[in-house]
Amino acid sequence: MKKNTIDDSQLDTQSEKGIWEEENNCAMTKAMKVIGGKWKLLLLNAIRKGCPLRFGELRNKMKDITHATLTMQLRELERDGIIERKVYAETPPRVEYKLTAIGIKLVPTIQALCDWGDEYHALQGPKNC
Repeated sequence: MKKNTIDDSQLDTQSEKGIWEEENNCAMTKAMKVIGGKWKLLLLNAIRKGCPLRFGELRNKMKDITHATLTMQLRELERDGIIERKVYAETPPRVEYKLTAIGIKLVPTIQALCDWGDEYHALQGPKNC
């Protein structure tokens, strides 16, 4: 009867693989923790194009995102210092989002991804985006 356990040699290989991935992808891992996910790059792209943008404007540009998810993603980006949230003391309240200095450093990367997406889309032929 075969046992369903991991032997010592498999454990060593898995540990070494984990260490290798951590050492060689550390910067990428850090970046993905800040800008990864379904919505963050799309939000950053929208903000860079229309900076500053209000919550409602972002909501209109991102039709498929829920109110709660948009709020959560914006809070995370603000927490990580990528965007700045400015609240105006008006009635009704007005809140605007813009890129911080570190967020602006992402603009060339976001533009490069957009350019790559356009090139890839052209090579694949017309499809719905």
